[in-house]
Amino acid sequence: MTNGDGSAYGSAYGGDDPYDLITMGRIGVDLYPLKTGVPLAEADTFGKFLGGSPTNVAVAAARLGRRTAVITRTGADPFGAYLRAELRAFGVDDRWAGEVAGLPTPLTFCEVFPPDHFPLYFYRQPKAPDSEIRPDEVDLEAVRAARVFWMTGTGLSVEPSRSATLAALEARSKAGITVFDLDWRPMLWDADEPARPWYERALRLATVAVGNAEECAVATGESEPYAAARALLAAGVELAVVKRGPLGVLAAHRDGTTVEVPPVPVTVVNGLGAGDAFGGALCHGLLAGWELERTLRHANAAGAIVASRLACSTAMPFAAEVEEVLAGAGGV
Repeated sequence: MTNGDGSAYGSAYGGDDPYDLITMGRIGVDLYPLKTGVPLAEADTFGKFLGGSPTNVAVAAARLGRRTAVITRTGADPFGAYLRAELRAFGVDDRWAGEVAGLPTPLTFCEVFPPDHFPLYFYRQPKAPDSEIRPDEVDLEAVRAARVFWMTGTGLSVEPSRSATLAALEARSKAGITVFDLDWRPMLWDADEPARPWYERALRLATVAVGNAEECAVATGESEPYAAARALLAAGVELAVVKRGPLGVLAAHRDGTTVEVPPVPVTVVNGLGAGDAFGGALCHGLLAGWELERTLRHANAAGAIVASRLACSTAMPFAAEVEEVLAGAGGV
């Protein structure tokens, strides 16, 4: 295992100040047709972007002024070099974005059919490098010290990433804010591998859970928003955030607080990065110590901005853009 510059991979945390946010998991190159509403078979021009949900969350938080890093892996190829360069350009520390020899950097194609149809095609064969994160490679000291640690359901889908993700969660021991993005991608799981036991184990180690109705059902068996929120709290987290698409978002805290926030009206161009923008803004608000309703309104606004744009990573809004949307209260 090597870093992107060819040097040996290892702990680089040392005496640095703790990160505001460390995310862990998927990275890849997103390829989007530059014309919306066109099937991939007919598309002839594409935009190339940094992608991968936890990577985009780190970008989103960096755009809001947070010090972020991502624990991930790429192939030892030009696409991997591109991704590390993009991370640095976005202000995300790439020290833990090492290379895996022999495995290509993943590509993800998306068909863009607004307002609500965005099928994804993952090219992660024979195996994605970010699935090859091993427990002994994770800088547990840095993970433990981070103010927020963010992991995803995809990180639990296969070994050795599963063991590495659980090791990071166990090292945290619920310190600070530990977010489990339920992130259900069935195409990335073995059909014979039940996800529920691994989701339940991760929920016992997290303090915040974030997911939509389908993801909540995978994790808890409940898809009705209030029932899902209660089930997530019962599973071990302190804050359950249930995304409801056009109905907004519901959040329930262990202290009995329940908040519902409506969506920000938006003309959708590409809905895929909206959840990642929501996640980065959620972390920002939790770090700032805002009241839950304010945090969710900011997260909704950030998600709406990205949904109104074609790309994911490059579309992540800056703080002033989010404030402008909230001040206008008229949608995007």
